[in-house]
Amino acid sequence: MGEGDSSGDGHIYPRVLLKISGESLMGKQAYGIDPEMVATVAREVCGVVRSGVEVCLVIGGGNIFRGVSGAAAGMERATGDYMGMLATVMNALAMQNALETLDMPTRVLSALPISAVCEPYIRRRAMRHLEKGRVVIFAAGTGNPFFTTDTAAALRASEMGCAALLKGTRVDGVYSADPEKDPSAVRYDSLTYLQVLSEDLKVMDASAVSLARENDIPILVFSIENAGGFSSVLRHEGKFTIVT
Repeated sequence: MGEGDSSGDGHIYPRVLLKISGESLMGKQAYGIDPEMVATVAREVCGVVRSGVEVCLVIGGGNIFRGVSGAAAGMERATGDYMGMLATVMNALAMQNALETLDMPTRVLSALPISAVCEPYIRRRAMRHLEKGRVVIFAAGTGNPFFTTDTAAALRASEMGCAALLKGTRVDGVYSADPEKDPSAVRYDSLTYLQVLSEDLKVMDASAVSLARENDIPILVFSIENAGGFSSVLRHEGKFTIVT
C-alpha cells in the first residue's frame, strides 16, 4: 500500500505496530491474563485490520514475569530477562487465540525459536504475512537480554516499515507524572522525541524512543481500554499524545 489514506475509513497509516504492556492484559486482576481484556484488545485490532490497515503487535510480559524485578530479587539479570521473554510468548499465544476466535488469521513469530508453538522470526516471512492481511504478533522481545519489549516494538516497527508505532496503555496519553498517583499531572497532546528523552518522560525507554527517532516513526500513546480507541487514534481523533 502507498502513503496517504489506506482505506475508506480515513486512516492515515497503511501499516502500524501496536505495542501493549503485559499489564494491560491483566484487566482488574493482580496477575496473569484476563480473557475478557484479551478479547477486548482483539476486537479493537480486528476492527482496524478490516478497515484496511496492516497491523502487527508486540506484547510485554509484565503480567506474568518481569526480568528487572527478578534481578532485584537476586536473580541474574540475563536469566530474568529470558524468563520475561517466555512470558511474552504466552501472552502472544493468548492474543492469537482471541484473534482467531474472531476469524482473524494471525501468526506468532518468536525471536527465540520455539518451533512447537510458533514460527521463528524471519523478517521477510513477517512482511509476507502482513501483505496477506494476517495479524503478526512478535514474541520474545528482541531475543536478547537487557532490551525491553518497548525497544523490540521500535525495532520491529522499523524492520517492517511501519508508518506509526502505537502504544496502548491504561491512560489516554503521556503525562508529566503518573496520573494514577499524582492528580496534578499535566497531559501532553504532542511532544518531540528530544523532549521525551531530555525530560525523561515515561513514554517508552530511551533506546526505543531513539530508534523511533532515527527511523522517523511517530509514537502515538493512547488508552487501549477505550472502545474504538485504536481506530480513532489512527484517524487522529480522540485523546492521545503524539511524539514526533
